[in-house]
Formats: sequence, C-alpha cells, structure tokens
Amino acid sequence: MTKDKNIKIKCGKLYDGIKAELQENMEILIKGEKILAVGRNLACPEDTEIIDLSKVTVTPGMIDAHVHPQFFDWHDTYDDTVYYSDGWRALAVSNTVQKSLAGGFTSIRSVGWFREDFALDVKRAVEKGYIAGARLIVAPHFLCTPGSHGDMTQVVASNPHLADYLQSLYPGCGSGADFFVGAVRREVKLGADFLKIMATGGFATPNDSPEDIQMNDSEFKAIFDTAKELGISTTAHAYAPNLIQKLISFGITGIEHGSLMDEETARMMEESDTYLVPTFMPYENAIHGDEASLAQKSPEFRRKLGIYKDRLVKGREVIINSNIKLGYGTDFVTVHNSYENGWEYWAWLNNGMDPFRALAAATKNNAEILEIDDIVGTIEPGKLADISAWNRDLLTDPFALMDCAFVMKNGKVYPTECRVPEDILEKVPEHVI
Repeated sequence: MTKDKNIKIKCGKLYDGIKAELQENMEILIKGEKILAVGRNLACPEDTEIIDLSKVTVTPGMIDAHVHPQFFDWHDTYDDTVYYSDGWRALAVSNTVQKSLAGGFTSIRSVGWFREDFALDVKRAVEKGYIAGARLIVAPHFLCTPGSHGDMTQVVASNPHLADYLQSLYPGCGSGADFFVGAVRREVKLGADFLKIMATGGFATPNDSPEDIQMNDSEFKAIFDTAKELGISTTAHAYAPNLIQKLISFGITGIEHGSLMDEETARMMEESDTYLVPTFMPYENAIHGDEASLAQKSPEFRRKLGIYKDRLVKGREVIINSNIKLGYGTDFVTVHNSYENGWEYWAWLNNGMDPFRALAAATKNNAEILEIDDIVGTIEPGKLADISAWNRDLLTDPFALMDCAFVMKNGKVYPTECRVPEDILEKVPEHVI
C-alpha cells in the first residue's frame, strides 16, 4: 500500500469511540496511515479505493490493556519457570501480537513477566514493519519481592537451591528501597512504557493470598518517588481495599484487577481518577459456577476462588455500579490463550455491563491508559487508521468481539480470524448483522 493511498470505508454502523451510540451510514476517509474525515456522503478523489463494510459494525481497533503474551499455549504457564528459554518467550510474544491483530485488537499492553521475554524487541520489530502484529505497550519485568505473586520460583520452593538460583535471574525481584530505586531506573533505561508492581498475592500462585501486602512502605515509596522523578506511570496487581487505598495514597496511576473492591475504595478511585482494569474473565467461572472451566485451573486456584467467591461477586457489583474509569484487559494465563482477547467482552456483557461502557473501555479509555490516545482509540480526523469491524451485534451478543470481519492498522488491511466457539458457530444467531 502506497503512503498516500486514499481509501473510503462505508460503514453499516459505526461506533467511533466518542459517542455512546451506533451511527448508521457513516463513511471514513483515509489517506495513507491517517483518518482524513468521518461523516456521510464524503467527497473523495477519483482513485479512492472503496471498502464496503455496510453489512457490519465498524469500531476503532480494539485495545487489550492486560496481556501476558509470553505463551503459545496457556498450559505452558508454570512449565515456563524451568523449561523455556528467553528466545522461546520472544517467539511467543511475536505469535501473540500477530494473532491479537487478526482478532481485531490493534494494540495490546504487555504487563510484565518475571524473566526475559524480549517484548521490547518484538515491539520495535512491529514498529519497523518486520512483523505484522498489534502495537505493543510494554512493562518488561514485574517489580516484586521474593516469594510474592511475581516470584514464579514458588512452584519449585521445595528445592531451595534451585529456587534461589532461578530467583537470581529475575531482574525485578528483590528487597529493600535501594533495590527498587535501581530496578525502576533499569526498567526506564531498557525502554519501559510503564511500570508494573506485583503488590499483593494472587489466586494462581500456590503460596500466597490475594490479601497479602507484599512490599513494605519504604519499598513502595522508593518505586513511586523514582517513577515520579523519571516521569513514568505505574500500575499494580492488587485485589483488596486496604492495599488499593495505600497505593492511591502513594499516587499510583492505575490498578489491575481490584476484584475485592468495596464502596469506600471505589469512591477513592473515582475522586483520584485512578483507573481500574478489572479483568473479569479469569474469575467468571467461579462467580457463575462453570465447573468445566474451573476444572482446568490448578487446585490452588480453585481453592482460593472458593474461599473468595462471595467477595468476588460483591466486588464485581461495586465495580459495575461505580463511576471508576475502567479499562479492558484479559489477563489470560489459564483456560484461554493470551490472544483470545474477545472473551473479556463476553464476561462484561454476561454480568450486565452497559455495552457502550465496555466498548469505551476497550477503545478510548484504554488508549488513555496506554498513553497512546493522541494517535489511536477513536475514529476521528488526525488519528491513525486503526479500524476493526464485527459480524455480530455489539450491543446484544457477548461473542461479538470474537467474530472480527475486518481489521486495519495504520491504514493497512490484515487478515482476520474468527474466535467464536464451535458450538456457538453451529447455531445461526438472529442478531448477526
């Protein structure tokens, strides 16, 4: 595609990321990589290529703000502690960005890993056009403490020498304020787009709790003071209200998960404009009793989900009824692969979320969270032509973001893949446009 090529897209329905409505019979005029105009009956040069999407719904390219792209297959997650090389992870990241793009997600945020995955190199390769894939925003490594949710040597803790050796390979794992000052500076030096803190325990790891606070105040202060000095944003893996409130007091930019949210903490997040990426899907099977899906998770994961089920249900209600700025993120390390980004939309609609709020989270809000809202996230003049289209009704069909009809990134069209489960595809839904 030449740099100055003109394209006109004819939309059946258009969600532009700005208005909470589906506009009919709209057109998008594109020149090269950028959007020139949006409207009806747009005049265009004679040599303009017409792309007819009049039978589908057009949106900005979707964005996933919480991805672990280091796996070809989610079954490899815990084997990665011992068996896989840095090069293998880099290849998996490349696979994830390619398959995410094919699913209509033109940008994804890699929220760090405990070992090297060279996601920054994949990001650069995508930017230079060597790899066709989703735009990457990267935190290279978790900032975490020994034995925490970010320390995957928990799974080999019965062999202390092996655990200690492997931990020594984790550049973001350590203790004390001085360590974390250096760790922040190193992440920035490497080219990190943001920082990711593993501030609490989790559900998937065997030896910690979602209510643990896994750094002390001096360590938190070292991270936030250094981040502020260097002008880099921070987000944290956090579940419980007491920790979220502590992080807000330190000036954190955002929170990942927040699944045990209460009303007081929600009000604090609203007042401080701290964003939340709630990652509903990893806990959906516990909240709605999907035993087949639960059976695919580890015994530790299932046990903790059972303990916290009632609080997860209540926390989700608080989040849905709040005015917190929400981002859309999947956090798939079990049951679904990292590039199956559309499943989170299924969870949001399945829990009664306003579909326009979900769409805003996956477009405009996420562009702001990823700090790329100057170039993508909405369909308007001057933005890059990141555009997706969907076969299914976005307002009623929870499978809509698994059925991509068209994807364009930076003005270039790419092949698409349908991710709708086979048993659903066998049915012919009345709401397919």
